[in-house]
Amino acid sequence: MQVPAAAERNKGPILAVLREYAGGGAGAGPAALRVLEVGAGAGLHAAHFARALPQTRWQPSDIDPRALRSIAAYVEAAGVPNLLPPILLDVSQGWETWGGTQPATLDLLVSINMMHIAELRCTEGLFKGAGVLLKPGGVLFTYG
Repeated sequence: MQVPAAAERNKGPILAVLREYAGGGAGAGPAALRVLEVGAGAGLHAAHFARALPQTRWQPSDIDPRALRSIAAYVEAAGVPNLLPPILLDVSQGWETWGGTQPATLDLLVSINMMHIAELRCTEGLFKGAGVLLKPGGVLFTYG
């Protein structure tokens, strides 16, 4: 498992803001909030946020095979039922390729530290995908 220093430092402040959008809840179940994290990197954030927000169904993703392996290790170590195994996702490709996510089914689309390092087509893809996949009132949450 990779432990990026920046992710360790900013996980608390990001969680504080995510709580405003994820609200409260009794735990992951049929009414769990659906979250797709695009570019989950090492997986530290996914594990931290899923543990702290049990009312979510957290789906991490990344395009990098090394990141996917690290995320999978975090999923296993976290041992929380609402943190799903990572999926391979190229955000620059159409939303139709995003792991079977259907239109208007996501409550939150999360992207942390991707836009400032990725090609412009990735940011464009993120916004196009958000426009289709988020439920009415859903939130695209970006950081970095």
